Amino acid sequence: MTTFSDIALPQLNVLDSSMAYREAGSPGGPIALFLHGNPTSSYIWRNIMPLVAPVAHCIAPDLIGFGQSGKPDIGYRFADQVRYLDAFLAKSGISSAFVIAHDWGSALAFHLAARRPEFIRGLAFMEFIWPMPTWEDFHAAGRETFQKFRTPGIGEQMILEDNAFIERVLPGAIVRQLTDAEMAIYRAPFSTRESRVPTWRFPNELPIAGKPADVYSTVERAHVALSRSSYPKLLFVGDPGVLVSPAFADSFAKNLNNGRVVHLGPGLHYLQEDHPEAIGRATAEWIKDIEAIHRN
Repeated sequence: MTTFSDIALPQLNVLDSSMAYREAGSPGGPIALFLHGNPTSSYIWRNIMPLVAPVAHCIAPDLIGFGQSGKPDIGYRFADQVRYLDAFLAKSGISSAFVIAHDWGSALAFHLAARRPEFIRGLAFMEFIWPMPTWEDFHAAGRETFQKFRTPGIGEQMILEDNAFIERVLPGAIVRQLTDAEMAIYRAPFSTRESRVPTWRFPNELPIAGKPADVYSTVERAHVALSRSSYPKLLFVGDPGVLVSPAFADSFAKNLNNGRVVHLGPGLHYLQEDHPEAIGRATAEWIKDIEAIHRN
């Protein structure tokens, strides 16, 4: 039977709101923290977490304003997302984890790692946020659209009124076609203009050509810390990718300590929807190998 609604997730009271989360695996295992991006939720990890669950205690929060988490009256800037995620981790009692991150989840992960390197047991990431010196560094096919997203008046119409991130960006950056049931779950958190503010804010936070200045400098510093860090890293890449091409991934990985690249094959931005089994199995094997080294 086809279902058009997601399972009801447990909630934690966080600051002035609540955050939902998915959980799988043994509570006694090392924690694997899954961080999603825009405009998705923990739902994007649904086919990956069961593959990682045998070797870890998997926790995937819905970022504030996304999925089944609350939508408090805030600006939904990157700093807001940092604040709520930090509070979620503190409330959950998570003091260290393997972090698996995508899109804006990667920016949160890199920033967390820069501030608290002892938190990171290992960092796996894909289609990650990086400080782009010019608009020419942005994916050519989406450049004009994302410039419009950042144009006052036009961006609001496209995202807040027309729900462009759900109706165009999401399905357009997946190789396979999402089912009606899957699209219904992705649409559910963003049924009104007001509910779509988080999906509008994120493209306006992308660190491109030095703007916005605070986010650009924060992400830049996080990348410097990433390049100097020694914890294990796993970079997944699709072909041709969107934010990260195979050539860029290979070049990027050369400047990482203790890192390697996994080429997934055909993929755009939302790689979890096209390659859940490959991502899940590689992540589980990576965690198992690292834990074995620590035990010896």
